[in-house]
Amino acid sequence: MAAKRRSKIWDVDRNEVTPESIYLNRRRFLKSVGAIGSAVAINGFACKPADEEKADTATTDDSSSKPTPKISEEIVIPNTPTSDLYPAKRNDAFTLDRPITDEVVAATHNNFYEFTTAKNRVWKLVSSLKTRPWTVEATGLVKEPKRYDIDDLIRKMPLEERLYRFRCVETWAMAVPWTGFPLRELIKLVEPKSNAKYIRFTSFNRPDEVTTQRFGSYKWPYYEGLSMEEANNDLAMLVTGIYGHELPTQHGAPIRLIVPWKYGFKSIKSIERIEFVEDQPGTFWNDLQPLEYSFHANVEPKVPHPRWSQANEWLIPNRSDSRPTQLYNGYEEQVAKLYG
Repeated sequence: MAAKRRSKIWDVDRNEVTPESIYLNRRRFLKSVGAIGSAVAINGFACKPADEEKADTATTDDSSSKPTPKISEEIVIPNTPTSDLYPAKRNDAFTLDRPITDEVVAATHNNFYEFTTAKNRVWKLVSSLKTRPWTVEATGLVKEPKRYDIDDLIRKMPLEERLYRFRCVETWAMAVPWTGFPLRELIKLVEPKSNAKYIRFTSFNRPDEVTTQRFGSYKWPYYEGLSMEEANNDLAMLVTGIYGHELPTQHGAPIRLIVPWKYGFKSIKSIERIEFVEDQPGTFWNDLQPLEYSFHANVEPKVPHPRWSQANEWLIPNRSDSRPTQLYNGYEEQVAKLYG
């Protein structure tokens, strides 16, 4: 008799899963919505460390923008030259131990300090950022530095959908259907040199479009980093879509990083520059508060933040829906070898 296959820690309880028929019907609807209208593509969120939530400053919407396809008031889907690629086929190797977070909930609970520290207001303020045209520069220790048009780059890559857990350093969590491609596919494309040991990612600094970047104590642009071993791990993903369509601005359009075994602030959004370097690069929050935010920033329930415990997490929007935090956010089997 064959041995029973061991259930992985991230396998789902079938009683908790959103019914596939409902999810697929929604995906078909979203694709039809995304096919109409013209759009100004816009930017998104990565979970950043806790801070006092402040009122937003002078960021304003661009009233000259053309209408964009909407699912609801909170969710504006960009209509771009690559809209026809969504929804992408789901990779069933990546499953969940919890229901997929409702899309409107995920769209209205975002950290995006370039616009505001108020999570529930990010979606109202992001339309000033233009994400077409957009380029991503691959530079540093690579065979041939190059600047890629975002839509040309997306079409070169094997898009797929994956279900991932997302864990914020602030202890809230969600479950998200991301669409994108493994980061290692980009690494293969740019052919880094043998002495490239790390990757440094940089987001935008556009104070003419995002006026809040002119004010405050933060020094933009946002920047992050990974080791080459982390970047080549199968879980590391460059994301261009969510919930079966392109990224709305608050989720990191037009392209963001997802490293689901780390706290969300590592998953930098709206990437403009990817640099291959020999020495470990600085990162935004580690440079600001090195005693609170490490370079690796892995999800480790037994390692508390200096100001709060990481032993438990709660699933947005319900603080009473609390669960024990899993080591490496439940991806221990795939990433523990990177740190052992």
